[in-house]
Amino acid sequence: MRSWALITGGSVRLGREIGLAFARAGWNVACHYNRSEAQAHALCAELRALGVDALAVQGELEDEASCQSIFDTTVATTGTGLQCVVNNASLFVPDEGTDFDEAQALAQIKVNLMAPMRFGKCMAALHASGSTAHNKPSVIHVLDQKVFNLNPDYFSYTLSKLALERAVSLQAQSLAPTLRVNAVAPGLMYLSGPQTQDNFNRAAQANLLRHPINPADVASSVVFLAGNASITGTTLRVDNGQHLVPLARDVMFVVEELFKS
Repeated sequence: MRSWALITGGSVRLGREIGLAFARAGWNVACHYNRSEAQAHALCAELRALGVDALAVQGELEDEASCQSIFDTTVATTGTGLQCVVNNASLFVPDEGTDFDEAQALAQIKVNLMAPMRFGKCMAALHASGSTAHNKPSVIHVLDQKVFNLNPDYFSYTLSKLALERAVSLQAQSLAPTLRVNAVAPGLMYLSGPQTQDNFNRAAQANLLRHPINPADVASSVVFLAGNASITGTTLRVDNGQHLVPLARDVMFVVEELFKS
């Protein structure tokens, strides 16, 4: 019997890559989406063509009821075969500490922090009867290298991801021995906000290895964490060493100066 993975924000960008990586590793995939319905169903068709089962699940991540509905809809198909939840969905809005909007900051905290906590609680309840050492379900959070390489841009987003990074250890302690909790912290992989393609092409090389991060490498790291029953409370930094290149501002704002130097 194949295990299932639920991936939030699973229809596009990194979420899509993660779904493909799980399918290629033999997992069934539940693809959560909010607005990207066509992309979610297209991905599910692609996953089924790889020989696994796939499910598209719609819902918002704003409150406990909506997260519970997403989880219950998934479990109606998967049962306890749901062995991993990947908290990939995030809200990413530019702001600064001097001008942040409280409502927008709270919206980012709800999606980026509270939803992952809710899904952890749901998974713990689902597997409360226990799991074997060889079948240890997990929750995996998608962080950001910014949490290890602070700058003040995207202030509220960064706050939410900092809290989620601290929650990796705390949640691992709290949900043990039922669940494992881990994370990946990728660097820049996709065009973001007002960024131009030329800016992205330069910024994507602002790391120790001086080449763009391959989203497939991040996705395979997620699958590795899901499949290794001995790892919990751990974050893998999959960023070509971007977290070791300290910058005073977000890389998209300083890339020209960086390459001149």
